[in-house]
Order: sequence, then C-alpha cells, then structure tokens
Amino acid sequence: MKIEIPEFALVLLVGASGTGKSSFAARHFLPTEVVSSDRMRGWVADDENDQSATVEAFDLLRTVVEKRLKGRRFTVVDATNVQPESRKGLIALAKKWHALAVAIVFDLPEAVAVERNAQRPDRQFGAGPVRRHMQALKRSLGGMNREGIRYVHRLRSVEEVDAVEIVRTRLWNDRREEVGPFDIIGDVHGCADELETLLDRLGYQVRWNGKAVTVTPPEGRRAIFVGDLVDRGPRSPDALRIAKHMVDSGTAMAVVGNHDDKLKRHLDGRNVKPSHGLAETIEQFAQEPPEFAAEMRTWLDGLISHYVLDGGRLVVAHAGLKEEMQGRASGAVRSFCMYGETTGEIDSFGLPVRWDWAADYKGRAKVVYGHTPVVEANWVNGTLCIDTGCVFGGKLTALRYPELELVDVPARRTYYEPVRPLAAPAADTGMAPHQLDLADVLGKQVIETRHYHHVTVREDNAAAALEVMSRYAVDPRWLIHLPPTMSPAETSAQEGWLERPEEAFAYYGSKGAKILVAEEKHMGSRGLVLLARTQEVAARRFGVHDGARGVIVTRTGRRFFNDSALEAAAMHRIDLAMESSGLWSELATDWVLWDAEILPWSMKAGALVRGQYAAVGAAAVAGLGALSEALAAAQARGVPIDDLAASAAASLADATRYRAAYNRYVAPFGGIEDLRIAPFHLLASEGAVHDGKDHLWHMAAVHRLAEADPALLLATKFRRIDLDDPAEVADAIAWWEAMTAAGGEGMVVKPLDFVARGAKGLLQPAIKCRGREYLRIIYGPHYDRPENLERLKKRGLGHKRSMALREFALGLEALHLFVEHAPLTRVHQAVFGVLAMETEPVDPRL
Repeated sequence: MKIEIPEFALVLLVGASGTGKSSFAARHFLPTEVVSSDRMRGWVADDENDQSATVEAFDLLRTVVEKRLKGRRFTVVDATNVQPESRKGLIALAKKWHALAVAIVFDLPEAVAVERNAQRPDRQFGAGPVRRHMQALKRSLGGMNREGIRYVHRLRSVEEVDAVEIVRTRLWNDRREEVGPFDIIGDVHGCADELETLLDRLGYQVRWNGKAVTVTPPEGRRAIFVGDLVDRGPRSPDALRIAKHMVDSGTAMAVVGNHDDKLKRHLDGRNVKPSHGLAETIEQFAQEPPEFAAEMRTWLDGLISHYVLDGGRLVVAHAGLKEEMQGRASGAVRSFCMYGETTGEIDSFGLPVRWDWAADYKGRAKVVYGHTPVVEANWVNGTLCIDTGCVFGGKLTALRYPELELVDVPARRTYYEPVRPLAAPAADTGMAPHQLDLADVLGKQVIETRHYHHVTVREDNAAAALEVMSRYAVDPRWLIHLPPTMSPAETSAQEGWLERPEEAFAYYGSKGAKILVAEEKHMGSRGLVLLARTQEVAARRFGVHDGARGVIVTRTGRRFFNDSALEAAAMHRIDLAMESSGLWSELATDWVLWDAEILPWSMKAGALVRGQYAAVGAAAVAGLGALSEALAAAQARGVPIDDLAASAAASLADATRYRAAYNRYVAPFGGIEDLRIAPFHLLASEGAVHDGKDHLWHMAAVHRLAEADPALLLATKFRRIDLDDPAEVADAIAWWEAMTAAGGEGMVVKPLDFVARGAKGLLQPAIKCRGREYLRIIYGPHYDRPENLERLKKRGLGHKRSMALREFALGLEALHLFVEHAPLTRVHQAVFGVLAMETEPVDPRL
C-alpha cells in the first residue's frame, strides 16, 4: 500500500495503544522527525508511562511540534490522537504554520492491541483503555476531514500496516531546482497587443495561425506570468492562449491571480458579480467556441498560488508573499497570494486598504509580484511589484532574472479607467519606523557570507557596536558598507626593520598569488564616498528625501564632514568628474560607492595631533634639548659623562625625527581648496559589486576619475608585480624605500584579484607595509632601538588577520545584499557586524 505524503506536512499517527504506531514510525521516519508523547513523558518525569505527567508532556510536545513547523520541518506526532480535542491543537499548529495535516489511522482489531500490550511489562492495564481508544476513534473517524486534516489514510489490518510504502511528494510550489534565467511578466489584464510586443523585446517569437499561437523563446530562458491575465483589456482570450501555450510547452510558468480565479469561478457556473472588468471578459468569451471556455476553466483551475525558485532565492506570487508563507500550502497562503492582506478599512475610493507587507519584509528570497498597480516598478526590501498598470494606460513590465533588469512597453491606450490613481513608486529602502529592530543586530549574530561562510559576532561586541552606532551613525539608509581593517606585513627578518615589502610578497607567493599590485598608501583618513546622480535617485534608491545626493562617511559609519556645505561641494566636484570621465555612462549607473583616503590627515586628526603627538614631541625636544645643552656644558668642564651625553643626543635625535614624522602629515585646512581625496576602490554601482574586477581595473577607474579633477582628486600611484620576475620585485622594493625615505607612509600590497583564494581559503585582501619613520609615530620615538625592536618583532598578527578577513567578507556581503535589493535590515546586519568586529581587543598599533 503506497501512501503519498507532502514533503512538508504534520503527520498524526492515530490509533489505540498497542496498534503499532511507534514501530511504524521507527520504520518509515527519521528519529528526529518523530515527536512521541511517551518520550515527552520520559523527559518531564523520567517515566514514559507516568500518566500524571501527561499535561506537561503534551505542553512540551506541542512546543517541539511548533518549533519544527515554524522551521518548515516534516513532523510526525506519535500519540493516540483518537479524540478530536486531542487533535485540535495540533491541527491548529499546522494551520498556523501552513503545513498540510495528514492522518495515518491504525484501525486494527481490538484483540491485536490487547495482545500486544499484554506482552509488554510496562502496559499491563488490560483491555479497558484500548476499548475506550477504539470507541473514541470510531466516533470521530468520519469527521477528520472536517477538522482540517487534508489526507486521511486508514489501515485496517496488520498486513496493511506491514505493506505500507511511504512516498514523500514535493509541494507543487517547490521548484527550487529551476534556476532560470527567467522573464517575469506583470499583470496583463487582457492587453495581448502589449504582451506580444513585450515578448518580442524579450526575444520571444510569437506567431499566430488563426486562433492557434506558437511562442518560441530565446535559448535557455523561460517566462513567468504573475497572474491576472484577464479582465478589463480588449483581448483576454488571446492573453490566455499565449500563456497557456507557453506553460503547456514548458517555456513558461504561471501563478493564479484573483481575476483569473474569479473567471474560473464564473466558468464553474457560480454566481460571481461581473465587476472590475469581468463583464468585458465574459463578452469576449461569448465570441469563442464553447470548448474554449471548458479548456480554459480546466487550465485556470490548475494554476497554483506561488512558486519558490532558484534554490529558494526567488518567489513569484500574484499579490506577494510573506516569508513565513513561502514554500507552504494552505488556504491562507493561496488567499494571500491572490489578494494580499487588508486592514479591514475602506479608503475614500471605496476600495479595501491593503497592508503594506513589503515595508516589513526581511526575507532572504526576492519576491516578485503584481496585483497593486504602481507608476514605476521599484524594489522595496527585496520585493518588486511589476504591475505597472498597462490596462490603465501605464505600461507592461517584465523583470529579467537573475540580471534584475526591467524591460517595459507602453500601453497603446487607456483601456480601463482606474477607480483609484496608480500608486507612486516607493523608495527602495523606505523603512517603516519599526523596521530597525534591535533583534537584527543585538545579541550573538551568525551571518552567512558568500566569501567566508559564516561569521559570528559575539554578544558583547554587538553591544559595544550598538553604542557607537546609536550615537554617531549617519542616516542608516546610507550605510550600505563599512571597509575592513588591514593587517601589516609579517615582521621583517632584516636587522633594524620592523616592516618591509619582502614579507608581504612572501605571504602571497606562498599562497600561490604570483601577480600582485602595490599601491601608494596615503596618510589620511579612510572615507567612503556614496554619491547618487540626482536627488531623485537618492530618494528612490536609498529612501533619503532630505535633498542630499549622498554622503561621505568614516570607516566607523559617522559623517566625515561636520560642514555640510563642504561635503556638498566635494560631492558636486566628484559628480562632475564622474561625468567628464565618462564613468557615469560607462558603468550605466546612477549611483557609485568609492573607497578612499581623505587628506590632510590633520583635518580629522587635529585633536589627536595636538593632544598626543605634538605634546609628546614638544616636551621631548624641549626637555632633551635642554638636557643635551647641560650635558655639553658639563663635558666642557671636564665631567666624564660621555656615555650619558651620547644617550641624550640619541634620544634628542629620535624625538626630532618623531616630530618631523607627524609634521609631514599636518597641513592647514581652510576649505575645499585644501581638501584632497584619493580613491583606490570603485566598490559598487547599480547592479554590480566590483569585487569581480581585478585591482588594475580599479586603478584604471581611479586614474580616470582623478584626471578629471586633479585639484581635488589624487591618482594613487601603483605597481604591478610579477613575483617570478626578480627585476619587478626589486623595482617595487626600491620604489617603497624611496617613497618612505621621502616621508611617505608606505604601500599596500594586494593580490591581483580583488577576492583571492589559496589552497586553504580566502587570502588577505591587502597587507600594509609602513615605512620606518611612519612607524616611529605609531610605536614611539625610540621604537627602532635594538632592544625595542627585539620586543616588537614578537608581535602576533593572527587575530588582526582574522579580523581583516571577517570584516572583508561582511563588508562585501552587505554590498551584494544592497545591490541585489535585499531588505535593508539584512544589509545592516552585515554592516553592523564590521563595526562589532572593530570592538574586539587587538593592538591598535597594528
């Protein structure tokens, strides 16, 4: 006997004690899938037969069942379940989490159960309980379907029980193996002319032979219709013919819309009010042969509520779908897919007020839907409404997936006047006030990244980051990325040096990265430049409506400039440089994110220079200068203090070099004429995170931008290095030595690929090699004395390098999520994770 059970279901084993339910469960289901009432009694009372623990045991059983159903886990309840009241709570849980309820009934002879119980020492309770179970089962067996159990399988003999084969079937909406590419088409509403034009633009060839249609798709692509093929427009039958042919031939899929379902109910002969365009469809069907209506009734009846595609990364439903309903099956799911969710209120046009589920969406899957017409399709928290009101004179829109490109054609005319004006497009990050939820960032976080698997953020680090973010962060809608920390090179083996390029080269060479890029390291302050091309783009893509076109933020998410006029002037100049360099048009984008150093260092670090470096330098030079003069005078009098005088002179020389080192990076700042910005990464633009481009591509973009405004923008100097070419290696080392000797901070060494991997995983994205005099600022005036260097050379870099990798992965994950139009809360989890990493204890001098 074959029993088919959906792969996501709540299975109730129903039968008297002794009918073999537990043995059956052990044969057919995984131990983790079975929730047993006896086992729950054992857990709460150390005795599986302690009937006094029944209440607590079933409380625990229901809790475990709910946790499993919430996580979309196949679940089997092994209990007697013979009374409707014992099944009621479990069926309610199935309904709550949109799982199909299935009953397997063990309707065996009473004698079998009594005999089996008699053979077990723990069940010597006679025939009475068994008889009562049997009677209760007989009374309720016929009404199980009315209780909400979808499938009831009745086993009447031991032979039937032993012969059962369990077959798990996939839900109809589960098409996760279908990865695309797809062309998802919005509400057609009978606009077959526009549908043909749109299909042509998408590369599909539509041919008619009388009333028979053939559609040939471009190679490898499939269409998906989001429903509402009919009503209001002039050619509903032809729209149905096109969609049905494509679905039947395997070149398309379709989900049911509320208008499609209404037409199906009319064709069933049910009393349906011919409003909202159905009257026009009925009139058009009257011109068709009778068999056409029968054919379409059957086809419409087979349309399902939604599809889960591409490994769960894409969901298509007519009116959208909340995360907890995706990939599940129930009447509530189907209703939501067709109609959405209403508040119970009626607006001024007499239409129901719909709950804006997309504003609260935080799911991992992109949801593409229609139903509620909008003027323009725009992403909101990873959801996209592509009903752009073609039948109302708007346009018919399709989304290419996974490219995420919108293709549309204008309506030929207004076929139907809308009762309510089409909605304006929502902002991509139009956050509801309650959408920033502490639960998203507080406590232990485990964040999945595409480059570094899972990154764990500890609870104490998250709390420390929250303190910073809540006090100082810019408008969170601008925060789509934070840059990673950077590890220095391994300690130099050469005497008298703490860092040199040779160690950085050796690290990458040992990991198999033979082509490197070395870039000049500017002594400035790290800044992210996020620039939208227009205020409209800032409002639409970032949800910011204060008139700003972007922001420049520090590496900890704070606004870089306190002077908004200075920030606006800098952004305007960068915009002009983007335009004149051709980067706006070449990237086909309306926003960009640059990673840069902003100079002079003293502009942001003025207080640090005055309070820490200058005070030490001035005191040391003044004190040691006076001491050296006194010692020189004593020497002139013949006092034997040559060693002391030499030590004081050496200390004075160190202090003088220390003061000269930081003074190189101190400059007056009076306004934008003193500002310098040195970009070194073009991190992202619309539709692309540029981690797939190598560092030479990034440097080329940087130089093009800098050439357009050399007064503001610095072109970062760089070298390409082939480690198998000794001359190139020697040239790079000589370049670093000359640059640092002239006062430069040093250089950053990177693998050619932005994201590079070795045999054991992700490589360091960059290693900094700082010059001898710059390190004097970091480690103190006397750091390079032999006794100090010996101690410093024992510094450990393991933690710093681990932080760098984790922050790098989190920062890129945030960018990918934003570019892919994921919910902003998920973007913020990754961004917040970078900031949390920075609160880990690590030597700040590294």
